[in-house]
Amino acid sequence: MLSVGTAIILGLIIGIVYMYLCKKEGYGKNFIIGLVILPAIVSVVILLIGSNVARAFSMAGAFALVRFRSAPGNAKDIAIVFFAMASGLACGLGYVLFAAVFVVVLLLLLVLLNFIHFADHSSENRQLKITVPENLNFNHVFDDLLEKYTTKAQLIKVKTTNMGTMYELTYQVYMKKDADEKAFMDELRMRNGNFNIILGIAEVDSSILN
Repeated sequence: MLSVGTAIILGLIIGIVYMYLCKKEGYGKNFIIGLVILPAIVSVVILLIGSNVARAFSMAGAFALVRFRSAPGNAKDIAIVFFAMASGLACGLGYVLFAAVFVVVLLLLLVLLNFIHFADHSSENRQLKITVPENLNFNHVFDDLLEKYTTKAQLIKVKTTNMGTMYELTYQVYMKKDADEKAFMDELRMRNGNFNIILGIAEVDSSILN
């Protein structure tokens, strides 16, 4: 009862902290409920198996019949699931104090990484896409504007679009502080014939930049 009770409490703590960490991007109710009950389930499974090898193989066969139909989550979701399973495993093996310390330390680390915005994108790092007509020589045509509004700009990709009648230029740019984005786009529109311009934050494949 001590092992299972501790697993339930740890599951509740993990679920509450995860909801706090994901309150901006959102979270699924079913996923949170799964996190809460997962440590207790793993703890009970370990208690049932014990040191019986035959029982362990039987339990593995029973779990092999389970079909997971939910969509796969991101890397953080998968790590949290393994985190909850590890806490339940420790409780099931009788290491209740170790499980509690393990959960507290890992959750404090997650909260700290979230507080310092670890690995967040810089708001100045942008991806700029400019559509130009095929008769426009796009080499160096935007250089003065990029120098005016950005600290660094690199053309990372050029592709044809609209059945080959237009080009789409993709830049990785670092906007200057207090740069007027509307004025920047307005001046770009005057150069590219008022075709599409997209300025946003996006991940760029690092292999392209190498």
